[in-house]
Amino acid sequence: MADALKEMFNTKFYELLAIEFNKADKNFHPGNFFKEVTKDIAELSLNQRMRNTSIVLKKHLPADYKKSVSILTKTISNLKPNYTSLVFPDFVGLYGYDNFELSMEALKYFTQFGSSEFAVREFLKRDFNKTIKVMNKWAEDKNYHIRRLASEGSRPRLPWSFKLDEVIKNPRFTQSILEKLKTDSELYVKKSVANHLNDISKDNTEWMLQLLNSWDKSNVDTQWVIKHASRTLIKKGNVQTLSLFDFEKNVKVRIDNFKLNKSKLKLGETLQFEFDIISEKSKPQKLVIDFAVHYFKKSGELCPKVFKLKELELKPYETVRVIKKHRFQNFTTRKHYSGKHIIEVLVNGKAIQNLQFGLTV
Repeated sequence: MADALKEMFNTKFYELLAIEFNKADKNFHPGNFFKEVTKDIAELSLNQRMRNTSIVLKKHLPADYKKSVSILTKTISNLKPNYTSLVFPDFVGLYGYDNFELSMEALKYFTQFGSSEFAVREFLKRDFNKTIKVMNKWAEDKNYHIRRLASEGSRPRLPWSFKLDEVIKNPRFTQSILEKLKTDSELYVKKSVANHLNDISKDNTEWMLQLLNSWDKSNVDTQWVIKHASRTLIKKGNVQTLSLFDFEKNVKVRIDNFKLNKSKLKLGETLQFEFDIISEKSKPQKLVIDFAVHYFKKSGELCPKVFKLKELELKPYETVRVIKKHRFQNFTTRKHYSGKHIIEVLVNGKAIQNLQFGLTV
């Protein structure tokens, strides 16, 4: 994914960017900017390309920050919104702290074209209390992009960014934001709130569960948030979380006829596995069935990763056949290595049965 995003910062993009900045500011020299910003670009990573763009822009925009923001504001509205739009808030995050109010308004505006979630964290790092106060107001905004920024930007463990130690130590700092957004009907916002809470669950499990238990679960949007926020704890078989959704705490099942379609496969191929799950209880059991792949790592150790499979209510002594396909391919977040792997069935967070297979990279 990072490689695909990196290629968006290509020469065609910079040609267009230079032209649009020149339209907004006649003193902007598109040729000079293009030459400097694309120098050695092939050697730069995604984040390096974005940061390099901000640094080069600083050299070619007015020294007056307010004038620069005005030009940035005019330019972004003439570009197609996509990942490259994050350059605009990145510039603010890098150079805007001495103009706090103006920068907050700029981030609020720019997030509607991409996201200011990474840039606002630079302000949280410098003055957490001052910035979180503004973000609390954003949580009440009419624009769902801005409401989402309030939650996403203040996540304790936002991917591709640094951790917010203040929130990790004390999740109450963002509670008011989450409270305001718990009934939000926009999926974009709900996903962010759920991810924010899922982050909190990794460091403050009890606090997060107490918060969720205090919410009105009759609201369908709140229900959605609670369920998705609890996914990590459900996979771990956390008893309190299972109770929250009426999942069976005392699971009595067995797995029979567990089979793989192949014992050896190559990277890029798909593994199919299937099994029967059989109830050994005289009462219905509400179950969440997951599977874990124990990946063989470079160190020679196995590292498990849990994936969702399905939820079902197993009737007394009922048998249900489950079939699943899983493709093995490299991602920016996961590199595969040749060796013995394990696939494991989990029911309500408990490992039930596993099989071994070989992967060749």
